[in-house]
Formats: sequence, C-alpha cells, structure tokens
Amino acid sequence: MSNETPGAGLGSDDEMERGPLGRWVDSAIKNPDRVYRAMFYVAMLFFLVTTLFPFYWLLVLALTPNNLIANMGLVPKGFNPEVFVAMFERVPFHLYMFNSFVLGITTTVLVLLIASLAGYVFGRLRFPGKGVLMLGILAISYFPPAAFLIPLFELFTGNTAISIGMVTISTPDLFNTPAPMVFPFSALFLPLSIFILTTFYGQIPDGLEDAARVEGTTRLGALFRVIVPLSAPGVATAGVLTFISVYNEFFFSFLMNNGEADSWAPIVAGILKYQGQFDTPYNLMAAASIVGVLPVAILVIIAQERIVSGLTAGALKE
Repeated sequence: MSNETPGAGLGSDDEMERGPLGRWVDSAIKNPDRVYRAMFYVAMLFFLVTTLFPFYWLLVLALTPNNLIANMGLVPKGFNPEVFVAMFERVPFHLYMFNSFVLGITTTVLVLLIASLAGYVFGRLRFPGKGVLMLGILAISYFPPAAFLIPLFELFTGNTAISIGMVTISTPDLFNTPAPMVFPFSALFLPLSIFILTTFYGQIPDGLEDAARVEGTTRLGALFRVIVPLSAPGVATAGVLTFISVYNEFFFSFLMNNGEADSWAPIVAGILKYQGQFDTPYNLMAAASIVGVLPVAILVIIAQERIVSGLTAGALKE
C-alpha cells in the first residue's frame, strides 16, 4: 500500500508545463534589473527609429544621384558629396537661412521682452481676475493658426480700412516683409514664454526686489537688473524654445511672401524652390534639409541641459 500523498509531485510538473511567458514573468519578478534594462533598450530603439532614422534617410537621398533614387534601399546608390555644393549653385539657400535666422532672432527678442513684462505682472503682482486672464492667454495659444489667416492676410496686404470716427485709415501693404511673419509668430509663441517666466519670476524672493527699490530703482529697473538675471535658466529656455519654433514654422512662413529670397522667405520656401517644372531633384532638397536643420540641431545639443533645467527648475525650486 503506497504512502504517497496525492498531488505531491504536481509542483514540479507545473513548473515543467509553464510556457516561456510564465518563466519570463518569474524571472522578471526575481530580477527586476533585467526588466529595466530591457525597457531601456526598447525605448532607445524606438528613439533611434523615430528620431535618427529620418536624418539618415535624408543623408541617403542626398548622396544618391537623382536618377538612381527610384527603387532604392537603405544604403545610397552611389556617392555624390558634390550635391552639397550644387544646392547652393541652383538656389541661394544661404539667403533663405539668413532670413530664417533674422526672423527667429527678431521674434525671440520681441517675445522675451513682452513675456518678461507679462511674467512680472502675473508672477509678482496681485490683481482681480489674474487667474482668469492667465487661463485666457493659455487658451488662445491652442487656437489653430488657420483661423487667423484670412483676417491677417487682409490686414498685412493693405486691403483693410479702419474707421475711427470721421477718419479712415488704410493699412499698409506689408506683404513680402518680415512684419506679417514676426507678428503672428510672436502671438503664437508668446503664451508659452509668459507661462515659463511667470513661474520663475514668482519664485524670486521679495526682499531682493525691495532692496533694489530702496536704492531708487524703478519696477522696470528691478525687473531687468535683478529678476531677469536671477531667472536666467527660465529666460534661456523661453528664448531657445521660441527660436526653434519660429525656425521650424511653416504655415505663415509659406503664405506671407512670394517665396523669393529677397522677400524674406525662410528656409521652407528655399527647399520648395528646388522643384522645377519638369524635374524634382530630391537629392538637392534632401541636402538642403540637412544643411537647414544643422544649426538647430547644434543649438539643441549645446542648450539641452539649459532647456531641461529651465523646464524642471520651476517645479523643483522652493
């Protein structure tokens, strides 16, 4: 007569019958570091595919002669580095880049100036309706730019007449000038800068501003001599984000000029300028895209620590 307890050997049988997924779950519970490492590799692979692969593909297109681009694979068909010289010979792309830099720097200065004044008011002063007004500014930033296109186009092309009493004023024709791009850019990217600077300016101790006021400094003097220097990470973050956004903007950049370099057309118009009536040189367009994106890529690499610290300092400072 057997003395074995029924089901005594089921534990080992269950372990043998468990599938790969069950064994992986047991291993993950016992060694979570492997799970974290695997998640890191998955995230890194996703980043490489979605972020760096487009740059690699642009390089492949640029180095491949245009007549060999059809049915190409993941490596260039040929090697044509002369394309980076030919792109400047066919289109004055350096002028389009200069226009983008001027538009970006002008908008950034204007946005930082207005955002500093607004950030001081929202961050350091108390007045009725402060929260509602800030909410309204943030809400306006989510309006689609296309909603403002027709009235702004009519305004900047001189087709609008403003009546003030008995006086009628016709708006000037500003098409093909920086104004119809700088003003919409400033309106689009101003709310984010106001929000960032409000957070920073509100954390500066009142005693520092009071000390400057005792010495005879006005509120504006205290703002630009004390508060702005102490909030340098936030100001730098707002400036870099504004410049990058303006540099990459497409909608108003494409519609508020005729696409010529002498009409302040930015990079996007320069890239489209390579398209001819009978040919589309994808290699030249890819080379222009690489050259155009390099300044922003270098700026992001240099300022990445400043951007990250600026975006997180507002939540971590006391």
